[in-house]
Amino acid sequence: MANLAKSSNFPSLRSAMEDFFNTDFFNKPFMSTEFLPAVNIRDEADSYELEMSAPGFKKEDFKITSEDGLLTISAETSSEHKEEKKNYTRKEFSSSSFSRSFSLPDNVEEDDVKAIYKDGLLKLSLKKTFKALHNKKEISIE
Repeated sequence: MANLAKSSNFPSLRSAMEDFFNTDFFNKPFMSTEFLPAVNIRDEADSYELEMSAPGFKKEDFKITSEDGLLTISAETSSEHKEEKKNYTRKEFSSSSFSRSFSLPDNVEEDDVKAIYKDGLLKLSLKKTFKALHNKKEISIE
């Protein structure tokens, strides 16, 4: 029989203070470019429906490829803002990118994938093929 131990995932005050003072706390959230969008996949009768939450991108920022049963969705965007006044110049820029790959099932028609991007949500419809994956054969009993 295994022993159970009560554990709290909440960090101790000392640990929280060390994290605060020993890291670049103020710049870390703004400097991070790591982004992995959330994905929902539904198995419908005649297709797989993929939804990816990717706000802040434009339709032109995305690249979607399908090769040898691997669907890859990637996007990259950048922006720059420059402001010049009499006593100062401020220049800010940011960039964000991601890439996600999915192995496609054998019953997906790679030539019939449709994509729509609207209001920060990328939707892909992957049509299923109804070709027999395995030949049906009746086996006789001897």
